Amino acid sequence: MLTSFDKLAYHSQHLSLLIPAIVLDETARLVTRTKRPVIDLAVLREIQQRRVELHRRDLANVDEGLYPRAMLFDIPMGRYLRALPGLIRDMPNVVRRKRANDYKDVPAGLDRERYPAYYRRTFHWQTDGYFSEHSAEVYEVGVELLFRGTADVMRRQIIPPISKLVAERGGADRVRVLDIGCGTGRTLHQLARAHPAMRLYGVDLSPAYVKIARKRLRDVAEISLAVDNGEALPYADATFDAVTSTYLFHELPRNARRNVVREMLRVVKPGGLVVIEDSAQPSESPTLANVLSGFPVEFHEPFYMDYLGDDLGAMLAEIGFEDVATEAHLVAKVVIARGPLAG
Repeated sequence: MLTSFDKLAYHSQHLSLLIPAIVLDETARLVTRTKRPVIDLAVLREIQQRRVELHRRDLANVDEGLYPRAMLFDIPMGRYLRALPGLIRDMPNVVRRKRANDYKDVPAGLDRERYPAYYRRTFHWQTDGYFSEHSAEVYEVGVELLFRGTADVMRRQIIPPISKLVAERGGADRVRVLDIGCGTGRTLHQLARAHPAMRLYGVDLSPAYVKIARKRLRDVAEISLAVDNGEALPYADATFDAVTSTYLFHELPRNARRNVVREMLRVVKPGGLVVIEDSAQPSESPTLANVLSGFPVEFHEPFYMDYLGDDLGAMLAEIGFEDVATEAHLVAKVVIARGPLAG
């Protein structure tokens, strides 16, 4: 069981992330003369309550043995501090791109035939889109600041259903997990910390992000990473006990979302587990609808508005998954489902 000191240290740590995130955000708004979005007081209270509940759930997961205590304090502050100056220096480029609506500002010489059209853009107005090591190096700290120090907390809410599957299968060494859209490998890192013996696989379309993931996951014993498209996975049918994805689906057009889910269904074993985490949607978080619809106004998220109306749980059921369940976690959601049993 966690001690009172553990809980105090945990909350102090997150406060130390929350304050600088707010300061940086307000400074960026002042410098760029960007108006702060107007949010209803009742919605602000709802978000604060959801934040409290997220932290309560995080601590409870440790007490229930779903992941180890050490994960509560697994924040790479040194890496974030090293990456932060690069993120700040790049802000004028982000602002310029946003003002010019220049979402096609990708690196020169990019092999356009290698990537689908929807991917060849500067998501979030970030320099180089997903096509450079600079982008990969600053990505995690940018996301952590955007979510006010809760990105990792929300991300690891995919672990409890995986931990239950490990118990069901009789040990982590008997479980093979694929993470689609693995990016810089943060989700895989958390899975490896929770279950070191688990056999982990990751795919992502970005060579630069996979390169960083390989560097950051080099100490993980059982891992294989590949540069591939989640719409056409390079694996045989029924290969994995579980398939995961975090924050991928809101960046896909509707047909691509379904292609990825069909591939998930193909490569997961009969009765296997699928766990998807992504942005909240009005279907389970109606009180956040106005806040969510404001997100693509500030960030280049061309498929986000369509995503809001395309419920993830309903999509999984539509494609053929069973026992679909949805959990709300602050401004994210986790959808858990099982592949149909053979026969």
